[in-house]
Amino acid sequence: MDASYPVLKAVTPEAKQALQRESIVIREFPFRIGREARFALVHGTLRSAEKRSRSQPPNNDIYLIDRGELLNISREHCQIEQMADDAFEVLDRGSTCGTVVDGQEIGGDKAVSRCALKPGSTIVLGMADSPFVFEFAVPA
Repeated sequence: MDASYPVLKAVTPEAKQALQRESIVIREFPFRIGREARFALVHGTLRSAEKRSRSQPPNNDIYLIDRGELLNISREHCQIEQMADDAFEVLDRGSTCGTVVDGQEIGGDKAVSRCALKPGSTIVLGMADSPFVFEFAVPA
């Protein structure tokens, strides 16, 4: 782990598969997370039904692939921000299912759209039972 930057760690196998690695170092803020594509079953095969055009500039720092029948991750789901006092927050970017931080639901149809992060905070993208669970690690 890079000692000077926070890290987003995959907690569940689905999160690891979505990240395509164990963890990612966050070097620039805001750090945006969203869904790459929507998949659908077409003639018995899972196929991309929508995908970001490669000619468009990226609007996320990392794109996760949500293969679930019911989608948990929105195309512009949430972002991690570093505040002036070096504290960190998660901001839900108007996602449909919301984000859960240490058990507190934000975004979706909730009035609260941001939440403070602390070392070891758990971030669930989507509903509380979503398989996309991450831990926010901050260097000491």
